[in-house]
Amino acid sequence: MKKIILFFVLIQTSLCVSQELHQLEPASHHYASLKALSALPNEKRAELDSMRFPESSYNPVALLYTMASPIYLTDNQVDGLKNLLKFPANSSEQTQAELNFLLEWQKKRTKEQEYRTSKVLAPIGYWPHIDVMKDHKSYEANIDDLLFEGREVMGAKVTHKNYPATTKLLKGITNDMRLMEFTIKYHLLRPRPYELEPKLEPLQIMGSPSFASGHTLWAYLHAFTWSELIPSKRAAFLALAYEIGESREIMGIHYPSDDEASRILAHAMLTKMWSNTDFASDLKAAQLEWRQ
Repeated sequence: MKKIILFFVLIQTSLCVSQELHQLEPASHHYASLKALSALPNEKRAELDSMRFPESSYNPVALLYTMASPIYLTDNQVDGLKNLLKFPANSSEQTQAELNFLLEWQKKRTKEQEYRTSKVLAPIGYWPHIDVMKDHKSYEANIDDLLFEGREVMGAKVTHKNYPATTKLLKGITNDMRLMEFTIKYHLLRPRPYELEPKLEPLQIMGSPSFASGHTLWAYLHAFTWSELIPSKRAAFLALAYEIGESREIMGIHYPSDDEASRILAHAMLTKMWSNTDFASDLKAAQLEWRQ
C-alpha cells in the first residue's frame, strides 16, 4: 500500500513541476540584418540625436503605470531591466535603414493589412486598471483580450471561465508588462518613427514614446508563457507574436528595433519571474489546467 501511495505522490509531483524555461531563439527575419548595422551616432545627421518624444504628447494613464507595484518582479529587477536595452541613435545607420524599411511598408501595405493591423490587432490589450472595475463597459472585452493568443492558437474554448488559473497567471505577467513597458518608454523617450521621418503616414498617432513596443512586449511575453503551458505549440505562439510585432511596423508607428527589443525584454522578464515563488505556484496551477 505504501508503494502505491508513493507512486501516486510521485506522479502528482511530476505533473506539478514545470520544465526549464525555453531558451530565447536568435533574431530572425529582417531583425537579424538590421541589427548588423551600426547603431552609433552619425555626424552627418547629428541634429536628429537631440530629438525626444515630445512632452506635450505624454499619456497620463501610461505615466501612472510607471508607479504601479510589480507582482512577479521585484523593484530592483524592474530597475535592472529598465537599463537592459538601448535604442539605436536617431542619426545611426541602423535607424536610417529602419525608417526606409517603414517607408517601403507604407508603399506596399494593402487595405486588408491596414484593416487587420489597425482595426483587429491594434485595439487588443489587457489593462489592469479596467480589471478592478467590474461595471466598466470594457470589463469583459478586457479579460477576453488577456487570452487572445491562446484563443487564436487553441480555439474558442480558451476563455477566462474555462481556464481560471491560466487567467490569473496572465493577469500577473501583464501587470508587470505594463509597468515595464511604460517605465522603459518614459526612461528613454525615443521619438516615434513619424517624428523623425516626415514622409511616414502612420495609421495611428501614439501617446507614448516608441521604445520598446508595448504591443510586441505583451505579444512575446504571452507567447513565451503559453509555450511553457503548451510546449508543442511554441512555434505557433511565436509566429503570432511576430505578426503582432510586425503589425506595428506596417502601421508606421514602431521601428523594427522596438519590436526586437521587446522580444528580448519579454524573455528577460520571464527569466526573472522564473525564480519567484508566487509565479512558480501560479505557473504550475496553469500547467495543470492544460494537462487534465
